[in-house]
Amino acid sequence: MSAPDQARNLKLMAFDVDGVMTDGTLYFTAQGDEMKAFNSLDGHGLKMLAEAGVRLAIITGRSSRAVLLRAQNLGIEMLLQGVEDKLGAMQGLLEDHGLGFADAGYMGDDVVDLPLLSACGFSATVPGGHSLLHGRVDYVTQAAAGHGAVREVCELILSAQGKLESALAPYLRPRG
Repeated sequence: MSAPDQARNLKLMAFDVDGVMTDGTLYFTAQGDEMKAFNSLDGHGLKMLAEAGVRLAIITGRSSRAVLLRAQNLGIEMLLQGVEDKLGAMQGLLEDHGLGFADAGYMGDDVVDLPLLSACGFSATVPGGHSLLHGRVDYVTQAAAGHGAVREVCELILSAQGKLESALAPYLRPRG
């Protein structure tokens, strides 16, 4: 995995949910409640990225209690749901933290994400994302959405910032 230079100076990384943090399938119970499946590898990648000093945000067009609970579980305080203007939402987050678009990254999967992906200093998508994104982002993951793609991007950013080894060090014990 080659880390793009664009990921080197990221201070804030935001993620879409459906089609990025999940496989994009929408599940509803008979009562109309929405359910989502999240990947534990992705969750740990997000935690490592936060521990390395990169602020995390979720910016999604849909609203779901499952996403709220997942964000709380991961300690992600910047959660924007039901967002129609993702570019404007990110601009507000960046202003709140004294950052610019060059300091930020976004991972999305559909054409509605293009304005934000194009504005950010680093952008990523998944293999199953809309084909228009593939030639317009800095990185397309090997892993599928909801199956380790977020973890892959987190480790790519950590690698670009020279922090991957120290993030993994607590888990590596010498053999013998």
